[in-house]
Amino acid sequence: MAIPEKDSSRAARLRHEIEKHDYQYYVLDQPLIPDAEYDRLFRELQALEKQYPELLQYHDSPTQRVGGKPLDAFQKVFHSVPMLSIRTETDISDEGAIAFDARVRRELKLGESEPPVEYSCELKFDGLAINLRYEQGLLVQATTRGDGETGEDVTQNVRTIHCIPLRLRGCDASVLEVRGEVYMSRRDFERYNEKQRAHGLPTLVNPRNGAAGGIRQLDPGLAAKRRLSFFAYGLGEVRGWELPATHSTLLDSLGRMGVPVSTERAVVKGAPGLVDFHRRVAAQRDSLPFDIDGVVYKVNSLALQQKLGFVTREPRWACAHKFPAEEQMTVVHDIDIQVGRTGKLTPVAKLEPVFVGGTTVSNATLHNEDETRRKDVRIGDTVIVRRAGDVIPEVVGVVLDRRPENAGKPFDLDRLLHGHCPVCGSAIVREEGEADWRCSGGLFCPAQRKQALLHFAGRRALDIEGLGDKLVDQLVDGGIVSTPADLYDRDKLNLQKLAGLERMGEKSANNLIDAIENSKQTTLARFVYALGIRNVGEATAKDLARHFGTLEKLMHADETQLQLVPDVGPVVAQSIVAFFAERHNVDVIRELLRGGVTPQESAGMPVETLPLAGRTFVLTGTLGIAREIAKEKLEALGAKVAGSVSKKTDYVVAGSEAGSKLDKARQLAVPVMDEQQFIEFMESMEARHET
Repeated sequence: MAIPEKDSSRAARLRHEIEKHDYQYYVLDQPLIPDAEYDRLFRELQALEKQYPELLQYHDSPTQRVGGKPLDAFQKVFHSVPMLSIRTETDISDEGAIAFDARVRRELKLGESEPPVEYSCELKFDGLAINLRYEQGLLVQATTRGDGETGEDVTQNVRTIHCIPLRLRGCDASVLEVRGEVYMSRRDFERYNEKQRAHGLPTLVNPRNGAAGGIRQLDPGLAAKRRLSFFAYGLGEVRGWELPATHSTLLDSLGRMGVPVSTERAVVKGAPGLVDFHRRVAAQRDSLPFDIDGVVYKVNSLALQQKLGFVTREPRWACAHKFPAEEQMTVVHDIDIQVGRTGKLTPVAKLEPVFVGGTTVSNATLHNEDETRRKDVRIGDTVIVRRAGDVIPEVVGVVLDRRPENAGKPFDLDRLLHGHCPVCGSAIVREEGEADWRCSGGLFCPAQRKQALLHFAGRRALDIEGLGDKLVDQLVDGGIVSTPADLYDRDKLNLQKLAGLERMGEKSANNLIDAIENSKQTTLARFVYALGIRNVGEATAKDLARHFGTLEKLMHADETQLQLVPDVGPVVAQSIVAFFAERHNVDVIRELLRGGVTPQESAGMPVETLPLAGRTFVLTGTLGIAREIAKEKLEALGAKVAGSVSKKTDYVVAGSEAGSKLDKARQLAVPVMDEQQFIEFMESMEARHET
């Protein structure tokens, strides 16, 4: 029959578009559209070819091949046993599993009264298919699927995947080809992207892209940085090894050889077993440490697999049953800015609601200004949104072909906010070399209240015993406390209000009031640390207190004066100046002082005049005095206390049961004191300091 012109033209356009996306996805590792959109195009072309079989005269149709062409940079390898694809049940309901079981029973000519078919159920990993060739038990070659007939030799990259054994345990078959999926775990994906963002480098679109790109790196050192993993799911060519009777026992055998095999699998009977497995995995999908986009059903008996055979290069005995797509396309209506607990400003895309990863998403993170600009996300754009597991939905790319003429301007966070925090109005700052903008109103900003209070009350700050996470939540959510200064205002926080809180009896309330009262007398160093100034840790706070002596002098110091303090560079100085330049912070400090908090002034002696100035100590083992007391005594004399031994260490103080640090000190010839020697040394230093 003649093919209508509109259908013939549509098929040609679909072939061209799918081929373009195949090249972007398989060859360049730079997908332009999400998997769900690609699947829709692919199914449309399949439907046209089924309606008009004459269209299949075009042998270049993407429906007639498995994957993309191999990269020219790698040596081509012919697969002795083709690496074929399996049919996908796109109906994500129970009907997908029921339909597969019905087809299998029909092909096997089984009547209703005959026993159910036994199936091996597995996860459908979202990675890159790999063939591992073992000869006499040794890994000799690793190849990608390529077009199913010819793949790419990626042995040097696969060897960097530590979970893949270089030698099989208990198997010296002349040839055993293990097939499976190279993937990138969610944790390694997030860790890699975080490092990339910190250095202003491009991030990965998704874990699948990370795995594919890692395997195709020409430099194995770069591939190793991706920290890839592998799961086996089948075999290729086999010589000199007797196959077991079932697929499930085959996987068990591979596991005993040291080949990674997922434990998330099951042997079930009939359609009810398939349905139950699909539902169970769907329920735990978010908690898995890696991405999956469905499950795979295989007839368990290898004899029945052989009997069922193949149809158009797909096995009749297996199918993939999908879950909701974890990537979809939608439109950006606006870009909002959220303020985190630490003051970090995060741009968030406000989206046309879209169902992705099993839930409706209307907001997606853009991470920071640099990432938003790199992806060039603008209001009005059509974007790819990804949600996988518990990961916050994120915008992973823009579909530039769909950008409207009236799309917004390139993103500029400072201009958008006019330089002020959208929550409290304080100035926003971005330190040199930092990717994130931050609100400078740390003590005042409502978005940072809980974090500011917890830090202020911490053991190494003002040490308010009993003021923990749950109580801070109640105080802030109940509108009782807004800033640390409110803790010392008895009109705002009193015994009656505390006793009325959940799980806060009169005794606990009294204890907290006493702890707050006792915290009023503190050192300048603890007070400075308690303020939560960015980049000012405990040691820096002590250096600042020793150098300036009073809070007023510190508050009025400029960047040049601050950089006279040991270990205070431009970034730390900038953070301190920005903090005290914010009027809201100064107001809270004044309220703290009026509330009775009294930071004890330091002598103001320059650190460099102290007897242990410039000396670095490491404490290890069990000492007769508390580690914190020993540390405070050393720091009071100008020393620095480090956590590890290096060539820059001046002394190691070793108590009983000292371990690797003592060994490292001896290796580097660093002087070591026992506890008695340390006590005598400190007595002499303290006497010298007093004189």
